[in-house]
Amino acid sequence: MFSWSRVMRPLARIAGAKVLAFDRPAFGLTSRARWSGDDTKPLNPYSMAFSAMATLAFIDHLGAGKAVLVGHSAGCLVAVEAYFEAPERVAALVLVAPAIFAPRKGEKENSVEEQEGADKKDSDDNNAAPNPFARIWRGFLGMCMWLAGLVLKLVMAIQDTVRALSSKVLVAFLRSSLAASLVRLIMDKFGVTGVRNAWYDPSKVTDHVIQGYTKPLRSKGWETALLEYTISMITDSTPKSRVPVSKRLSEISCPVLVVTGDTDRLVPASNAERLARAIPGATFEVIKNCGHLPQEERAEEFLSVVERFLQRAFGTPDEHVFQAAV
Repeated sequence: MFSWSRVMRPLARIAGAKVLAFDRPAFGLTSRARWSGDDTKPLNPYSMAFSAMATLAFIDHLGAGKAVLVGHSAGCLVAVEAYFEAPERVAALVLVAPAIFAPRKGEKENSVEEQEGADKKDSDDNNAAPNPFARIWRGFLGMCMWLAGLVLKLVMAIQDTVRALSSKVLVAFLRSSLAASLVRLIMDKFGVTGVRNAWYDPSKVTDHVIQGYTKPLRSKGWETALLEYTISMITDSTPKSRVPVSKRLSEISCPVLVVTGDTDRLVPASNAERLARAIPGATFEVIKNCGHLPQEERAEEFLSVVERFLQRAFGTPDEHVFQAAV
């Protein structure tokens, strides 16, 4: 809520609609719910699935038909997850300094080129005169590849077992009192430095900004909630039946704006650009001399960028659209 406070009223005037922000569990001033640590039970309040559901429930609670979801950093993933959960409820997405993995364009191109080369080779082999020695050789190579594949599967199975055991040990540590003490110590020593590092010009980080970001650290149980959020990212792997968000970006059909600061030290602008390219028709904007927090450090430029996007997407604000910043 604090991060969006400077731009909420101006955005409301631009959009001709209500603009609200909320702190999801583990962040801001939202209470830190108790979590038993039983990962087999549904609705972990610190999971990504819960955050997406909370976003949609927030929209429903306010009686809004559709929303323009504005996300920042990891909040962008929440906005996109909410879109995939209920695309009919999302009018548009504004993704600011998005902490979402974007596939590199070269990876796809290389795979296509390799496939074309393989297709050509298969075609040449089919047109060639039959050679019994060549067939025997291909059969031998095929058997070797099958054996190699079998060995690889065994190695991967062992790695998965070791990884699972390592995850359990790590989760047990993160839920210990020692981990909570370390988190408090780290935030005491480096929390302010982290906030300053998020800005292009650290000297412009005022005491008001520092107080705004350190106030939630006085909430009871903030360190435990932050650790549970970290655990959810470790353990909340995508089910095999569900395609990861990074591979579904091409399915997004609503208007999308991707905004980044040119000197973002936390989420590089290059990643934001790749993300925009992966989403059909997405608008990509770079704000100069800006770090990870465009809505704070370059509020006027940020508002101008969003206003142009909304005008292109919806025209004048005759029809009210509810916007939620997550």
